[in-house]
Amino acid sequence: ENKDKVARSKDIAGALGVARPSVTGALRTLAGKGLVNYEPYGLITLTEAGRREARRIAEKHRIIESFFVDVLGVDGELAEQAACKAEHALGPVVVERLLAFTTFLRETAGSEPGIVERFKRSAARMRRKGTGL
Repeated sequence: ENKDKVARSKDIAGALGVARPSVTGALRTLAGKGLVNYEPYGLITLTEAGRREARRIAEKHRIIESFFVDVLGVDGELAEQAACKAEHALGPVVVERLLAFTTFLRETAGSEPGIVERFKRSAARMRRKGTGL
C-alpha cells in the first residue's frame, strides 16, 4: 500500500477495458461517498476512508479465495476469478463464517487428520460420476 499512489481516469479505463465515461461516472460516485479524491482531468487518489475500504475488500477477497483453494481444492486461477465475483455477493456474516470454518479446519487438523483431503477425494469422486451441478 502506498499513500502517494495516483491514477488517471484514462489509465483506469484502459486497465479495466471500459469506456472513459463509465470510469468518470464511477469516480463521481466514489467521490460522493468520500472514498476518492477526484476532479475532472486531475489525478485520482484514495481518501483515508477509501484506503480502509480497499483493505476491507482485499481481506474479504483473500478469505474467500483461501476457502476456495484450501478447503474446496479449487485451482488457484479459478479460485481467484470466483472470489472476485463472490466478494460482491457475500455479506460480512457469510465471509466471517467462511473464515471461521477454514480456521476451524486448520486448528482441528491434528484431531481429524486428513479431513480436508477426504473431502477433496469425495468431491473428485462426485465429479467423475457426473453428480453435482
